[in-house]
Amino acid sequence: MVKHMFLEDVNNLISDDKWLIFQNEYNTEVNPRYETLFTLTNGYMGVRGTFEEGSEGERSGNFIAGIFDKSDAQVREIVNAQNWLRIKLYVEGEELSLDKCQLIEFKRILDMKKGILFRSMLIKDSKDRITRIEGYRFISRSDLHRSAIKLFVTPVNYSGVVGIESIIDGTVLNSADSPKHRVKHLKVADNSSLNKSGVYLETATIDDDIRIATGSAVRLYHYEDKEKNNIAKFKRFLPLGEMSIEYFEFDSTENKTVVIDKFVITYTSRDVRKDLLKSTVEKELFAFAGEGIDKELQRHIEVYEELWSVADINIEGDEEADKALRFNIFHLMSSVNENDPLVSIAAKALHGEGYKGHVFWDTEIFMLPFFIYVYPQAARTLLMYRYNMLDAARKNAALNGYKGAQYPWESADTGEEETPKWGFDYKGNPVRIWTGDLEHHITADIAFAVWEYFRATEDIEFMLNYGAEIIFETARFWVSRCEYVKELDRYEINNVIGPDEFHEHVDNNAYTNYLAKWNIKKGLELINMLKEKYPEHYHAISNKICLTNEEMEKWKEVEEKIYIPYDKDKKLIEQFEGYFDKKDYVIDKFDENNMPIWPEGVDITKLGDTQLIKQADVVMLMLLLGEEFDEETKRINYEYYEKRTMHKSSLGPSMYAIMGLKVGDHKNAYQSFMRSANVDLVDNQGNTKEGLHAASAGGTWQVAVFGFGGMEIDKEGALNINSWLPEKWDKLSYKVFWKGNLIEVIVTKQEVTVKKLKGKGNIKVKVKGKELTIE
Repeated sequence: MVKHMFLEDVNNLISDDKWLIFQNEYNTEVNPRYETLFTLTNGYMGVRGTFEEGSEGERSGNFIAGIFDKSDAQVREIVNAQNWLRIKLYVEGEELSLDKCQLIEFKRILDMKKGILFRSMLIKDSKDRITRIEGYRFISRSDLHRSAIKLFVTPVNYSGVVGIESIIDGTVLNSADSPKHRVKHLKVADNSSLNKSGVYLETATIDDDIRIATGSAVRLYHYEDKEKNNIAKFKRFLPLGEMSIEYFEFDSTENKTVVIDKFVITYTSRDVRKDLLKSTVEKELFAFAGEGIDKELQRHIEVYEELWSVADINIEGDEEADKALRFNIFHLMSSVNENDPLVSIAAKALHGEGYKGHVFWDTEIFMLPFFIYVYPQAARTLLMYRYNMLDAARKNAALNGYKGAQYPWESADTGEEETPKWGFDYKGNPVRIWTGDLEHHITADIAFAVWEYFRATEDIEFMLNYGAEIIFETARFWVSRCEYVKELDRYEINNVIGPDEFHEHVDNNAYTNYLAKWNIKKGLELINMLKEKYPEHYHAISNKICLTNEEMEKWKEVEEKIYIPYDKDKKLIEQFEGYFDKKDYVIDKFDENNMPIWPEGVDITKLGDTQLIKQADVVMLMLLLGEEFDEETKRINYEYYEKRTMHKSSLGPSMYAIMGLKVGDHKNAYQSFMRSANVDLVDNQGNTKEGLHAASAGGTWQVAVFGFGGMEIDKEGALNINSWLPEKWDKLSYKVFWKGNLIEVIVTKQEVTVKKLKGKGNIKVKVKGKELTIE
């Protein structure tokens, strides 16, 4: 059905349908969503799925991890780097424009198995000349600096002169479509031709003079010519201001296909010295062009094969869920650079400018579990980002009058707080943003992530050299953050924002207080463990951060007396002090995407006066610290808060899905899972054009593995499997790393099978309460 639109060489590359996401029509209204869905990234660089020739209303984006700039923006934001995708085609001087010509056929395909974006179209110009354009592009996962585009151009009913512009465009802006917010972060430092045929554009960030260097080269040849002889009869280099352009012309023959190979190399001054950038790019570019696209593409495909060999999850009996889950895994695993401990994964990954490319708690709580169990080395690298920003977190704590390390709510390349102070409401009115000032739970979230990584990997080298210091300094922060109330003999944490951001300036948010308590307690436990087993390392750490026995006594006192709001009679954890006194609304209506509709009578400008919440808060707490709560408490709190959660954040549905499975609400659990899995595919938050919902992608994986797959770690640190499958699912299979061993779990309605695929020694697993030894 699909492959008739492609040449045989392209057909042979395209994977089976279960790996493919389709765009079947060109529509400027929905194109920006597909630009996000079709973003290709290798963790070093992400390129949005815009069209090579450009299109009306596009949101082009080329984002390089770790490149931030402030310039005229409120805060440092990820830089939209020069756009190297551009290839414009002209037939006898007339541009083949997507918006001006007639599209007879159109299709784009994201191949998730191979990380390739395919395209095919049949286009008619004003002179009724019909041209078929098809091809593909990829951002290499084998060599992070290489990218390529291959286009096949066939004149269907004419012969004549065809012109090609290959462009590296440095005119790019951030927030280009918003006059209120647009910013220029780059200036051109070098725009020149390269001696062996190619062009070079080097830009510099406004504030820090970080250099971004891009080189591109084009090769033109007839499809049937195995020698790939150049057919360009005219060539010209045009350094037009901030654009570097190569222009070619060739004589086309009716029904004779011409191939355009565009080779691209990208380096920055984070990679090599500024004075070596141009020579490095030139050398790498012509090595790539000399080798050809096919060999690099094959290496790229092999990397994806290796990744999928562990990451893929198979759901039999539910094609929609199977493909949606695979879509989330594809983008998640493509977004990490396991070799760079100075970058993390942003809330929108490298898929768009949403949230300015900043890193939130999304990474540690929602995304990191995937990497811990599927790609442990990448998980370690992501945690090393937080360790490398520890000094900035100490500075942040000191600036706010606290001790230890306070991680910022929004982080970029320096580790300092980057949350904007002001934003705009839905009417365009300026509003104060308090999250950077008050959403402190992220500090405990990061400590929690460190411990979860250690539990699953037993990476003692990481814990001794990096992780323990994070846990100690964050515990120290919480002790200084707590306030002692003498008349009640308790410690409180006041004036915060919990995970539910509808309610600001609240006191004693249960999630925040409980995680702070956990953080301090874990710090004390870790001190005892290090003293007993690794005294020399403990001595070195305690000397480095001036940790004393007297301070430990203070930690114990605070940890024991932190207040948690709780209604003992109803077994309800109060989300924060005074929450139950707010006006109560219950959600009872849902839209076509099964998303909650505002209850009648709600004033959405005064949500803080109601019990409606944005996302999982208490339910989130009970998931992270599940061993702290009995089953009845989980059920009661789930049932109460589920009816009041508006899911105005993509982070919530996955957490409700997992908890729903734990308390027996299977129907709602499946619906919540599909809300999470489809958040970008159906755009149920309405903002997919801004970038990927990366936390939701991680949460979707968690539902499959921790929810339906039933995997959890008990109090004793043992692996448990307590699975449940929806009615239409026949089988679920997934793989995880557990303490250095790769295991496969296969779940059917009749049995659960656990196999060890790689590793040494026996593994003990409890399957539905029965302890098994896997050899």
